[in-house]
Amino acid sequence: MCVDFRGASDEEILEMIDGIDANDIDPATWPDETWQDYAAPIVRGVDGRPQLIVGTYGFRPKISFRDGERFYPTMNARAETIGSLRTYAKAWRETRLCLLPTRRFYEPNWETGKHERWAIGMADDAPFCVAGMWRQSKDENGGVRFTFTQITINANEHPLMKRFHKPGEEKRSLVIVPRESYDDWLTCRDPEFARSMLVPYPAELMKAWPEPKGSVGKPQQATLL
Repeated sequence: MCVDFRGASDEEILEMIDGIDANDIDPATWPDETWQDYAAPIVRGVDGRPQLIVGTYGFRPKISFRDGERFYPTMNARAETIGSLRTYAKAWRETRLCLLPTRRFYEPNWETGKHERWAIGMADDAPFCVAGMWRQSKDENGGVRFTFTQITINANEHPLMKRFHKPGEEKRSLVIVPRESYDDWLTCRDPEFARSMLVPYPAELMKAWPEPKGSVGKPQQATLL
């Protein structure tokens, strides 16, 4: 599963998604790289139009878990169970869908026999959007907090994404939404139609490369095995 990614800049978001008014959004409100409970840009549909807001990564932030309650990560929601798990089911029924503007995301590669951090992005280096779901709740001061999760699908047969995670583990992938489907995703009000959009992205339009923490590796076309 993905646990960190690089969000797109406000300029990139405006170029990718038509109709956004980002005048009130300061890009300094989200870091270049996003981990659990870090801020990142979210695009949701409001009254048929895209709206850019800032939320934190993880459907339930760590601070929301009560003393004695077992913590579980909510950064990724499995497509197979998103409609049945209590954490996600209500938001899924209400189709609180969002796009997560992204430059690249990271997965562990074990092809050398040890863990190596690899970045995954578009073959043409363009920013892209990942399918997500958002949640609104009250923060500790009584204000509004937005949080989000990324939706994942099985990738055992995907030529590129099957290269990640430990040998023997199920392979998973984020859902990359094609640009021509952004409006369909943001305006969808039918969970079953939304589910039909949770499909693998063509491997030939993607690439992956080693990128250790603390560095930004040089993108290069990955060999598809």
